Amino acid sequence: MDENFLKNFLVIYYSSISAQEQMDVSPEEKKKGMESRFSWMKNVDKGLVEGERPLVNGMRYIQDDASQSKMNLNGYSILQAENWQDLEELVKGKPHFIIPDARIKVFEMISMM
Repeated sequence: MDENFLKNFLVIYYSSISAQEQMDVSPEEKKKGMESRFSWMKNVDKGLVEGERPLVNGMRYIQDDASQSKMNLNGYSILQAENWQDLEELVKGKPHFIIPDARIKVFEMISMM
């Protein structure tokens, strides 16, 4: 990777199970899940800007109205890659896909300057 030409990508994780529910498992299951995530982060290496961050208690705002979000947005990461093809290689082995109905959405982050 040429660090002078890397792009940042926001990687968003969704599933039918909330992040909190994913953490409410036996210690053995939790350990296994954490090991697979740490292994993925190690393999991604320099492409990882910010590791997986779980998200809970989402709120939905529409002008003056607020309500609890019904979407299970599980978390996010920020990855760096030269292009979309390289990014796909980073996302391929993501352990998030073992979760039922798991989905990942990715957005390229652009500078406001």
